[in-house]
Amino acid sequence: MRVFLIHGMARTPLSMLRFARELRRAGYRPELMGYAAAFESYAGIVARLRKRLVKAALGGEPYAIVAHSLGGILARSALDQWPAECPLPRHLILLGTPNRPSRMACRFHRWWPYRLVNGECGQLLTEPKFFAALPRPAIPITVIAGTKSWPGPFNLFGAAPNDGMVAVDEARLAGNDAALVELPVSHTFMMNSGQVRRVVQEILDQEC
Repeated sequence: MRVFLIHGMARTPLSMLRFARELRRAGYRPELMGYAAAFESYAGIVARLRKRLVKAALGGEPYAIVAHSLGGILARSALDQWPAECPLPRHLILLGTPNRPSRMACRFHRWWPYRLVNGECGQLLTEPKFFAALPRPAIPITVIAGTKSWPGPFNLFGAAPNDGMVAVDEARLAGNDAALVELPVSHTFMMNSGQVRRVVQEILDQEC
C-alpha cells in the first residue's frame, strides 16, 4: 500500500523522513508530499496535492494518507469534489490537526513573524467560516491527538488537554464516525513517537 505523508505548517518533508523510513521497513510505500505555506496560497497547495493524489488513485494501488497538523486540513480539501472514477484513500490519519479554529493561531496570527512564516494558511486557521466549510471526505478517519503540553506559564490552554500547540477539543472531529486516539505526545515531533507510529501501522495493517 502507498502511504502519502503530508507535513505540518512551517515544516518540510524532512520532518516526516523518520516516519517514512519506519513505514518502509514495515512493507509500505511511503511518499512525501511537500509545500511551502510561507510562499504558496492555500488553494494552490490544495490543487497540487489533489493532482498528485488523483494520479496515484488512477494507478489502481490502494493508498492511505497520514497528515500532520495543517497537512490534515490540506488533505481534507484536496479530497473534495473527488473524481468519480478515482478510488478514495482507504484511510485518512490526522496527527495533531486542528479541525476547528486554533487557539494558538488566534493568539499569534497578527504577529509579523507568524504571518511571515505561515502565510495565508496561518490566517485561515483562525476563521470559523473556513472550518465550517472544510470538506469531510466519506472515508474512515482517525484523529491522533497529543496530551503532552508545555509546562507552567508556557501552557496557553488552561486545563484543556493539549499537545502544546493544539488542544484535544480542537483536534476532535464532530460526530461519531471519526476515531479519536489520545496519546502522551507533543505536537511538533509527534510523528517521531513510537506510540504514534504503532497506532498508525495498526490502522494501515487493517486496511491492507
